[in-house]
Amino acid sequence: MKKQPIARFIQKIIQNEVFKYLLAGVLTTIFYAILRISIYPILNNATIAATVSNVLAIVFAFFINDTYVFNQARQGWQERFIKFFIARLSTLILDTGLAFLLVDQFPGIIGQFVNQNMAMVNAIATLIGQVLIMVTNYFISKFLIFKNKK
Repeated sequence: MKKQPIARFIQKIIQNEVFKYLLAGVLTTIFYAILRISIYPILNNATIAATVSNVLAIVFAFFINDTYVFNQARQGWQERFIKFFIARLSTLILDTGLAFLLVDQFPGIIGQFVNQNMAMVNAIATLIGQVLIMVTNYFISKFLIFKNKK
């Protein structure tokens, strides 16, 4: 039986590397955001909450990207993990810097729009950071880390 044009189109999109990366990125972002938003009230420090959440999200992201997005061979995963972790530390610095500036030091920048609600300030800063990080991480992953296709 011949596949319908819409089914072929959807299958082509789902198999597209950029689509898979975006899906993995969305899942990682959701994982990260849930962690950060959950940890922040416990620690009451956005910088530490962002750091802990980032480290856990980096591990999560590696396995999704290695297996699903970039379809890597199993051998050599440890070396890719180290490269991936080091590369993601650079975006962790970006994220923690934004958390420090937008939440801990100058919450009024975002707070003026959400009645100074610190949970909302933290959530909005999280979203801003994740968009910037997702774009940066794609290029790092695509061109520097995942080059060992099956």
